[in-house]
Order: sequence, then structure tokens, then C-alpha cells
Amino acid sequence: MQISTRKGFSFGLTSGIITTLGMIVGLHSGTHSKLVVLGGILIITVADALSDALGIHISEESEGQHSNRAIWKSTISTFLSKFVVAATFIIPIILLSLNAAIIASIIWGLSLICIASYFIARVNKMKPSKVILEHLMISVAVVIITHFLGDIVGVICA
Repeated sequence: MQISTRKGFSFGLTSGIITTLGMIVGLHSGTHSKLVVLGGILIITVADALSDALGIHISEESEGQHSNRAIWKSTISTFLSKFVVAATFIIPIILLSLNAAIIASIIWGLSLICIASYFIARVNKMKPSKVILEHLMISVAVVIITHFLGDIVGVICA
């Protein structure tokens, strides 16, 4: 996989997992509404995927070191990976009760982080356990923080 595609894919994948997972947990703890959580996922699947793709596009352009083709590969791979990964979180929300879907989403998201981290470590000849632990700690922090933020918003807006 070319570096531009790999960069876009890894960015989109990670952002798709963390952003969607944080939003799901936060909206759940603040509203306990399946419809709100599902709506949030649908919105993030499109709006945030486009936003991140534009962000990586502008970032790559600003470096002044990449061909137009490489920039577009990063842009497209960011959009597609973010879109697809975020969309996978729709499945448990539709198929399960909301509480079970939140647990399934957390397990799914953290599993994807572990898998992605393993491959990143292998490509960079690093110790996988160290990379996985680092990325898991950050991911769990996002879940915990967004849960409590959702609680705060739920209390303020109730």
C-alpha cells in the first residue's frame, strides 16, 4: 500500500473509531435515546468523513511535498475508511437494545483499535504490545470522558 493511501486509511480508520465511539457513548449517557444515537452516527458518517478528508487534503497540500495524485489518494482513502468504519457502528444500534449496542460498540471499536495498532507496530518494526496499550489507553480515556460529558449535558438540559 502506498504511503499516501496508508496515511489516509490509518487516519480515517482511527478517527472513524474514536470519533464515532465517543459520540455514541456521550449521546447515550446524555439522552438514552436510540434515535438520537443512530442519528448521530449517520451524521458523523457523512459530515465528519468529509471534514476529515478535507482536513487531510489541506494538510498534505500545505506540506508542499506531495504530488496531486498522492494528495487525492490520501483524501479518498481518508473519506472511505472513515465512512465505512463509522457506518459499521450502525449495525449494533439497529439490531440490539441500546444498552447492549453501546457495549457491543465499545468492544467493536476497541477491537479495531487493537488490530490497527498491531499492524501499525509491525509496519514500523515496533513492539506491538506497547503500541496497542498506548492506543487502547487513549481510546478508553475518550470513552470515559465522553460518558461523563454526556451525563453532564443530560443533567444540564433535563
